[in-house]
Amino acid sequence: MSYQVILPAAGQGKRMGAGINKLLLELNNMPVLIHTLLAFESDEDCDGMILAVNPDEQEQIKSLLDKYKIKKQVIFATGGTERQQSVYSGLKAVRGSSLVLVHDAARPFITKGLIQALVEAAERDGAAIAAVPVKDTVKKVAENHVVETIERSSLWAVQTPQAFRVSVLMEAHEKADSERFLGTDDASLVERLPHPVAVVPGDYNNIKLTTREDLVFAEAILKQRAK
Repeated sequence: MSYQVILPAAGQGKRMGAGINKLLLELNNMPVLIHTLLAFESDEDCDGMILAVNPDEQEQIKSLLDKYKIKKQVIFATGGTERQQSVYSGLKAVRGSSLVLVHDAARPFITKGLIQALVEAAERDGAAIAAVPVKDTVKKVAENHVVETIERSSLWAVQTPQAFRVSVLMEAHEKADSERFLGTDDASLVERLPHPVAVVPGDYNNIKLTTREDLVFAEAILKQRAK
């Protein structure tokens, strides 16, 4: 089943402390963004990529696409101040596909197998997310004191991609926009319709690069993959 993928890429990455868009930082001599795009470039079911970017960075990103020979169609959408705005902008640019994936551009280690599993689940159920069981003990804290220890057996850490029928995700974003609701991810918007969201087991290596420490883990994953 073919799909298009929206990649919100307009964030400033303040927690990375790099002074530039973290997607332009290099891993193994190649920008993080390109690592991510290549995962979809190699998937024959991907009909195209929609990049929601800061207009001031669009030309720089276009030059990277040329440099690294990205051949699939890339459509640019205007990124917003919030991730949700960027995704909504990208969603309006989807054409000719009944399924859409939303993926954090700062997750460069997505695998084809996980993409396929999500596409199949979204085709069947209308909405699907990747997630992994929480490993650590989780406690609710208030004013630096433990309030409660949360039972973790039912807790999952959510990743991207998240996959949806285009009609479902569009309805969810339109509802959120009209009600001025800001969600933590796209699935949270779909849940408000309400619409069931399937869970597909993710990959603990599918990390999001948020802080400097994450770059260390990323280099380790690249070395392991090289072996």
